Amino acid sequence: MALSNRNPQPITIAQPKSPVSEAYRNVRTNIQFSTAVNGARTLMFTSSVPEEGKTSTATNVAVVSAQAGKRVLLVDADLRKPQVHHRFQVSNLDGLSTVLIRERSLEECVIASRVPNLFLVPSGPIPPNPSEMLSSRMFVDFLQHCADEYDLVMIDTPPVLSVTDALIVSRQTDGVVFVVNALKTNRNLARQAVAALEQVNARVLGVVLNRVQQRDRQYGYAYSYYYASEEKLSM
Repeated sequence: MALSNRNPQPITIAQPKSPVSEAYRNVRTNIQFSTAVNGARTLMFTSSVPEEGKTSTATNVAVVSAQAGKRVLLVDADLRKPQVHHRFQVSNLDGLSTVLIRERSLEECVIASRVPNLFLVPSGPIPPNPSEMLSSRMFVDFLQHCADEYDLVMIDTPPVLSVTDALIVSRQTDGVVFVVNALKTNRNLARQAVAALEQVNARVLGVVLNRVQQRDRQYGYAYSYYYASEEKLSM
Protein backbone atom coordinates (compact mmCIF):
# COMPACT_ATOMS: atom_id res chain seq x y z
CA MET A 1 0.00 0.00 0.00
CA ALA A 2 2.86 2.38 -0.64
CA LEU A 3 1.95 5.92 -1.59
CA SER A 4 3.56 7.81 -4.41
CA ASN A 5 5.40 11.08 -3.82
CA ARG A 6 2.87 12.82 -6.06
CA ASN A 7 0.00 11.84 -3.80
CA PRO A 8 1.33 11.53 -0.25
CA GLN A 9 -2.04 11.75 1.46
CA PRO A 10 -3.54 8.58 2.92
CA ILE A 11 -5.37 6.50 0.33
CA THR A 12 -8.35 6.26 2.69
CA ILE A 13 -8.79 10.00 2.07
CA ALA A 14 -7.84 10.08 -1.62
CA GLN A 15 -9.74 6.93 -2.63
CA PRO A 16 -12.09 6.01 0.23
CA LYS A 17 -14.04 3.45 -1.83
CA SER A 18 -11.01 1.60 -3.18
CA PRO A 19 -10.27 -2.04 -2.28
CA VAL A 20 -7.15 -0.85 -0.47
CA SER A 21 -9.20 1.46 1.74
CA GLU A 22 -11.55 -1.41 2.49
CA ALA A 23 -8.55 -3.52 3.50
CA TYR A 24 -7.55 -0.83 5.99
CA ARG A 25 -11.06 -0.87 7.41
CA ASN A 26 -10.69 -4.61 7.92
CA VAL A 27 -7.40 -3.99 9.72
CA ARG A 28 -9.13 -1.39 11.90
CA THR A 29 -11.87 -3.85 12.83
CA ASN A 30 -9.40 -6.56 13.76
CA ILE A 31 -7.37 -4.16 15.88
CA GLN A 32 -10.59 -3.22 17.67
CA PHE A 33 -11.20 -6.88 18.47
CA SER A 34 -7.64 -7.22 19.78
CA THR A 35 -7.99 -4.22 22.08
CA ALA A 36 -11.55 -4.83 23.28
CA VAL A 37 -10.59 -7.05 26.21
CA ASN A 38 -8.09 -4.73 27.92
CA GLY A 39 -9.47 -1.42 26.65
CA ALA A 40 -6.19 -0.36 25.04
CA ARG A 41 -6.22 3.30 24.01
CA THR A 42 -2.59 4.06 23.13
CA LEU A 43 -1.33 2.05 20.15
CA MET A 44 2.15 2.17 18.67
CA PHE A 45 2.87 1.35 15.02
CA THR A 46 6.33 0.18 14.05
CA SER A 47 8.30 -2.23 11.82
CA SER A 48 11.66 -3.97 11.81
CA VAL A 49 13.42 -1.69 9.29
CA PRO A 50 12.51 1.38 7.18
CA GLU A 51 10.12 1.39 4.22
CA GLU A 52 7.86 -1.43 5.35
CA GLY A 53 4.72 0.70 5.49
CA LYS A 54 4.40 1.54 9.18
CA THR A 55 3.53 5.21 8.56
CA SER A 56 1.07 4.36 5.79
CA THR A 57 -0.58 1.83 8.08
CA ALA A 58 -0.72 4.21 11.05
CA THR A 59 -2.13 7.10 9.04
CA ASN A 60 -4.73 5.06 7.20
CA VAL A 61 -5.90 3.15 10.27
CA ALA A 62 -6.18 6.49 12.08
CA VAL A 63 -8.33 7.87 9.24
CA VAL A 64 -10.73 4.93 9.12
CA SER A 65 -10.97 4.82 12.92
CA ALA A 66 -12.00 8.49 12.92
CA GLN A 67 -14.46 7.80 10.12
CA ALA A 68 -16.00 5.12 12.34
CA GLY A 69 -16.77 7.76 14.96
CA LYS A 70 -13.78 7.46 17.27
CA ARG A 71 -12.04 10.61 18.46
CA VAL A 72 -8.49 9.84 17.30
CA LEU A 73 -5.14 11.52 17.93
CA LEU A 74 -2.28 10.54 15.61
CA VAL A 75 1.13 11.35 17.11
CA ASP A 76 4.35 11.38 15.09
CA ALA A 77 6.95 10.06 17.54
CA ASP A 78 9.48 9.44 14.77
CA LEU A 79 11.70 12.30 15.85
CA ARG A 80 14.37 11.36 13.31
CA LYS A 81 12.53 10.99 9.99
CA PRO A 82 9.00 12.30 10.58
CA GLN A 83 6.41 11.77 7.85
CA VAL A 84 2.96 12.43 9.31
CA HIS A 85 3.00 16.15 8.52
CA HIS A 86 3.83 15.34 4.88
CA ARG A 87 0.96 12.85 4.60
CA PHE A 88 -1.57 15.41 5.86
CA GLN A 89 0.18 18.48 4.44
CA VAL A 90 0.31 20.38 7.72
CA SER A 91 2.95 22.49 9.46
CA ASN A 92 5.72 20.85 11.47
CA LEU A 93 6.95 24.00 13.20
CA ASP A 94 5.51 22.80 16.51
CA GLY A 95 4.72 19.31 17.71
CA LEU A 96 5.83 16.55 20.05
CA SER A 97 9.39 17.83 20.45
CA THR A 98 8.24 21.32 21.45
CA VAL A 99 5.76 19.85 23.95
CA LEU A 100 8.48 17.73 25.54
CA ILE A 101 10.78 20.72 26.06
CA ARG A 102 7.85 22.73 27.44
CA GLU A 103 7.85 25.33 24.67
CA ARG A 104 4.24 24.49 23.79
CA SER A 105 1.33 22.74 25.45
CA LEU A 106 -0.40 19.72 23.92
CA GLU A 107 -3.42 21.85 23.09
CA GLU A 108 -1.25 24.35 21.21
CA CYS A 109 0.26 21.61 19.03
CA VAL A 110 -2.84 19.61 18.14
CA ILE A 111 -3.92 20.13 14.52
CA ALA A 112 -7.43 19.27 13.37
CA SER A 113 -7.18 17.31 10.12
CA ARG A 114 -9.65 17.50 7.26
CA VAL A 115 -11.12 14.23 8.51
CA PRO A 116 -13.76 14.79 11.21
CA ASN A 117 -12.66 13.34 14.58
CA LEU A 118 -9.01 12.98 13.49
CA PHE A 119 -6.41 15.20 15.16
CA LEU A 120 -2.65 15.30 14.65
CA VAL A 121 0.45 16.05 16.69
CA PRO A 122 3.37 16.30 14.25
CA SER A 123 6.90 15.54 15.41
CA GLY A 124 7.95 19.18 15.61
CA PRO A 125 11.57 20.19 14.91
CA ILE A 126 13.99 17.26 14.95
CA PRO A 127 15.81 17.35 18.32
CA PRO A 128 19.44 16.38 18.98
CA ASN A 129 18.41 13.78 21.59
CA PRO A 130 15.27 11.86 20.51
CA SER A 131 15.84 8.81 22.71
CA GLU A 132 16.34 10.90 25.83
CA MET A 133 13.20 12.93 25.11
CA LEU A 134 11.09 9.81 24.65
CA SER A 135 12.53 8.35 27.87
CA SER A 136 11.52 11.40 29.87
CA ARG A 137 8.75 11.77 32.42
CA MET A 138 7.35 14.49 30.18
CA PHE A 139 6.61 11.90 27.49
CA VAL A 140 4.84 9.61 29.97
CA ASP A 141 2.72 12.54 31.13
CA PHE A 142 2.09 13.55 27.51
CA LEU A 143 0.69 10.11 26.65
CA GLN A 144 -1.50 10.07 29.73
CA HIS A 145 -2.89 13.50 28.85
CA CYS A 146 -3.60 12.30 25.30
CA ALA A 147 -5.35 9.15 26.54
CA ASP A 148 -7.52 11.27 28.83
CA GLU A 149 -8.66 13.46 25.92
CA TYR A 150 -9.09 11.01 23.02
CA ASP A 151 -10.70 7.63 22.40
CA LEU A 152 -7.62 6.34 20.58
CA VAL A 153 -4.04 7.58 20.48
CA MET A 154 -2.02 6.15 17.57
CA ILE A 155 1.73 6.66 17.60
CA ASP A 156 4.10 6.33 14.65
CA THR A 157 7.66 5.49 15.72
CA PRO A 158 10.98 4.65 14.04
CA PRO A 159 11.65 1.01 13.12
CA VAL A 160 12.67 -1.26 15.99
CA LEU A 161 16.06 -2.31 14.62
CA SER A 162 17.16 1.16 13.50
CA VAL A 163 17.29 2.98 16.86
CA THR A 164 16.13 2.40 20.43
CA ASP A 165 13.21 4.85 20.23
CA ALA A 166 10.53 2.29 19.37
CA LEU A 167 11.50 0.05 22.29
CA ILE A 168 11.32 3.03 24.63
CA VAL A 169 7.89 4.11 23.40
CA SER A 170 6.54 0.55 23.40
CA ARG A 171 6.90 0.32 27.17
CA GLN A 172 4.65 3.36 27.61
CA THR A 173 1.80 2.25 25.33
CA ASP A 174 -1.06 -0.20 25.72
CA GLY A 175 -0.14 -2.19 22.63
CA VAL A 176 2.06 -2.46 19.55
CA VAL A 177 0.96 -3.07 15.97
CA PHE A 178 3.88 -4.51 14.01
CA VAL A 179 3.98 -3.92 10.24
CA VAL A 180 5.56 -6.39 7.81
CA ASN A 181 6.01 -5.84 4.07
CA ALA A 182 5.12 -9.09 2.31
CA LEU A 183 7.32 -8.20 -0.67
CA LYS A 184 10.55 -7.25 1.08
CA THR A 185 10.64 -7.95 4.83
CA ASN A 186 13.39 -10.31 5.95
CA ARG A 187 11.77 -12.92 8.19
CA ASN A 188 14.74 -13.18 10.52
CA LEU A 189 14.80 -9.41 11.00
CA ALA A 190 11.07 -9.38 11.69
CA ARG A 191 11.43 -12.11 14.31
CA GLN A 192 14.39 -10.28 15.82
CA ALA A 193 12.37 -7.07 16.09
CA VAL A 194 9.39 -8.78 17.73
CA ALA A 195 11.71 -10.56 20.15
CA ALA A 196 13.27 -7.21 21.08
CA LEU A 197 9.81 -5.78 21.78
CA GLU A 198 8.89 -8.75 23.93
CA GLN A 199 12.16 -8.46 25.88
CA VAL A 200 11.10 -5.01 27.09
CA ASN A 201 7.64 -6.39 27.96
CA ALA A 202 5.87 -4.59 25.13
CA ARG A 203 2.43 -5.98 24.33
CA VAL A 204 2.49 -6.91 20.65
CA LEU A 205 -1.18 -6.98 19.71
CA GLY A 206 -0.65 -8.36 16.23
CA VAL A 207 0.99 -8.04 12.83
CA VAL A 208 -0.17 -6.18 9.75
CA LEU A 209 1.04 -8.04 6.67
CA ASN A 210 1.31 -5.27 4.11
CA ARG A 211 1.30 -5.37 0.29
CA VAL A 212 -0.15 -8.85 -0.08
CA GLN A 213 -0.87 -9.39 -3.76
CA GLN A 214 -4.33 -10.61 -4.78
CA ARG A 215 -3.70 -11.78 -8.33
CA ASP A 216 -6.83 -13.89 -8.47
CA ARG A 217 -9.05 -10.81 -8.17
CA GLN A 218 -9.90 -8.20 -10.76
CA TYR A 219 -8.04 -5.46 -8.90
CA GLY A 220 -4.30 -5.03 -9.25
CA TYR A 221 -3.85 -3.69 -5.74
CA ALA A 222 -1.88 -4.83 -2.76
CA TYR A 223 -3.80 -5.56 0.40
CA SER A 224 -3.08 -5.67 4.11
CA TYR A 225 -4.07 -8.36 6.57
CA TYR A 226 -4.00 -8.26 10.35
CA TYR A 227 -2.93 -11.23 12.45
CA ALA A 228 -3.66 -11.30 16.17
CA SER A 229 -0.83 -11.80 18.63
CA GLU A 230 -1.28 -15.55 18.93
CA GLU A 231 -0.78 -15.88 15.17
CA LYS A 232 2.03 -13.40 14.74
CA LEU A 233 5.10 -14.29 12.73
CA SER A 234 4.18 -17.90 12.23
CA MET A 235 5.62 -17.51 8.75
